[in-house]
Amino acid sequence: MAVDIGFYGLASLLGLLALRVPVALALILVSLAGMGLMLSWDTAIGMLASKPYDFVAKWTLSAVPMFLLMGFVCFHAGLTSGLFNAAKVVFRWLPGGVAISSIFASSGFAAVCGSSVACAAAMGKIAIPEMVRGGYKPSFACGTIAAGGTIGALIPPSILMIVYGVFAQVSITQVFLGGITIGLLTAVSYSLVILFMSWIKPDVVPRVALGADQQSVRQVLGEIWPVLVLGVLVFGGLFSGFFTATEAGAVGAAGAILIAALLRRLDGKALKMALLETLTTTSALLIIGVGASMFTLFLSLSGVAGFITSAVTGWDPSYLELMLIVVLIYLFLGLFMEPFGAMLVTLPVLLPVFELYDVSLIWFGVLLVKLLEIGMITPPVGMNIFVIKGVAGQYASLVDIFKGVATFLVADLVVVALVIFYPEIVLLLTKG
Repeated sequence: MAVDIGFYGLASLLGLLALRVPVALALILVSLAGMGLMLSWDTAIGMLASKPYDFVAKWTLSAVPMFLLMGFVCFHAGLTSGLFNAAKVVFRWLPGGVAISSIFASSGFAAVCGSSVACAAAMGKIAIPEMVRGGYKPSFACGTIAAGGTIGALIPPSILMIVYGVFAQVSITQVFLGGITIGLLTAVSYSLVILFMSWIKPDVVPRVALGADQQSVRQVLGEIWPVLVLGVLVFGGLFSGFFTATEAGAVGAAGAILIAALLRRLDGKALKMALLETLTTTSALLIIGVGASMFTLFLSLSGVAGFITSAVTGWDPSYLELMLIVVLIYLFLGLFMEPFGAMLVTLPVLLPVFELYDVSLIWFGVLLVKLLEIGMITPPVGMNIFVIKGVAGQYASLVDIFKGVATFLVADLVVVALVIFYPEIVLLLTKG
């Protein structure tokens, strides 16, 4: 009977999500009702009273607001504004050099941001007007930045990876190291797409690096040294073992505020905006996490997780069959769910299955974030597409932006295939 209630709960959750009920509210309502029916309503209310504290009290989660604050301070203080110019100095000699510069500038911004949406918004304001002036087709220029924004959640500090590490109980530092390789692989694959388009469609991507300026390396370093210092400070300490992920976030936030203050770029308005956006984003993530922790408990008590694990054992799919199912699940969920909701709804079911197959949970976490970020640029609810429409809507319609990002989706699927067939791509840096 409990298993039946568990499956009814799963069906109810999907129904509520289809009706556009907020993810956190849907998770909490289903969990509360399910535990009330299985146990008692007093027990369910007691769980609701204790679970928020049990989840939020995890020390590791304090890295989330710290890394968010670091990113928002850097953004509002303008510490990241020189990244695009720096990338142009390196890549201006290539066909499609301005677009390639925007991809690698997004990678640099990701190192102090951790958010796909923030990455797309920041780069969109800077790079899209310049690409359009340089002769790029507007839809492709917008698609480039929308796709480049997804790197924001792949290269550490990734907020998605922090939350995954907490739920899967794996080393966040190890997941970060795996994210570096897949983030750089994604950037390279996008650059190859741009080079290919410049070769077959010069009317879409100019073969000459039009619009690239002639700034010297010294001038560029003068603009981006704050980001370089923060990167060395935070990730040097983190990957050397001197800091934990939580401590690295605190050091990064304090470092960003100190550097911005010393450069006199952090006025009261910028600091207030950074703090408000940090509080808003953190609150939204934590309430979803509370709902997910309750839902995990509900599935565990109902026996659904064990039932699904037993069913998979009885079916005995091959590794490739299992991975095909997982990829299809996340590509489907990405069509209508935001990444955090999709991740936290599915982890309670999938983690036991991957443990059964002895799959590295560090590797799976990195692949999972990549699959979730594909959903950020797929219709009809590709969040990055709507962000680009908001910051550069005068250049292309929503439909045109979706068309412009289509070629990059092909590159994403190639990267996913490579990671599945060659897991050592992700695990390379984690073995040191």
